[in-house]
Amino acid sequence: MVLASALDIFSRSGFSYLSRWSHVVVGITWIGLLYFFNFVQVPAYADMEAAARNNAIDKLTSRALWWFRWAAAATLVSGILLIIFNEQYESDFMKTPGGVAIYAGVLLAVFMFLNVWLVIWPNQKKVIANARNVQAGGQADPAAAPAARKALLASRQNTIFSLPMLVFMVGTSHFPYDSGIDSSGSKRATFWIIWIVIFVLFEINALGLAGTSPGGTRIIYDNHRNAIITSFVYSLATLVLFSYVLQQ
Repeated sequence: MVLASALDIFSRSGFSYLSRWSHVVVGITWIGLLYFFNFVQVPAYADMEAAARNNAIDKLTSRALWWFRWAAAATLVSGILLIIFNEQYESDFMKTPGGVAIYAGVLLAVFMFLNVWLVIWPNQKKVIANARNVQAGGQADPAAAPAARKALLASRQNTIFSLPMLVFMVGTSHFPYDSGIDSSGSKRATFWIIWIVIFVLFEINALGLAGTSPGGTRIIYDNHRNAIITSFVYSLATLVLFSYVLQQ
């Protein structure tokens, strides 16, 4: 009896449980490091002397970024496995209020992952290489500062995405107006169009396609307080969008 119960972990429901558990663990690691970089490291580095900052980038940031990028990858993989193994996500789940909310959060999470691997990490590699080269007595790389700025913009945008992502992926089952939602085809289409347009505008801004200098539309990235405020406002706006557009 005990053995049979233990072997249940190798069933579909068991794999669903394992993927959900691992998704939570690695997700906490990823978002925790994201907040560490934005709320602690960046402000601290701004107050450091250049030599101390380069040493910290070499010894601390390089290690933290290893955990950061692989936690992001593990979060994506475990999330995909959760969708595969969880029977709830089959059939017409995407047409339900919960399905719309979950996949709205998934969209943000996937692009947060892409920002990590395609923007933050490639640019941070240049920053780390420059710090190590300067410590070894070499000349500073003029491309390091622009690379650091690009990484910062993407990191701050991920911070902004993180709260609405968590609201829609974690808080879906707790929405108080679930029973009053109409997720018919036209309502869902309207929701997705508005959701994607807002998301794309944010991403274009973060990628610096309209410039990377401080101020202007990049003011939301200029310090961590602005990013936090923007994230809360964005979260509230997405909840209003969800409840208003999908009203019965």
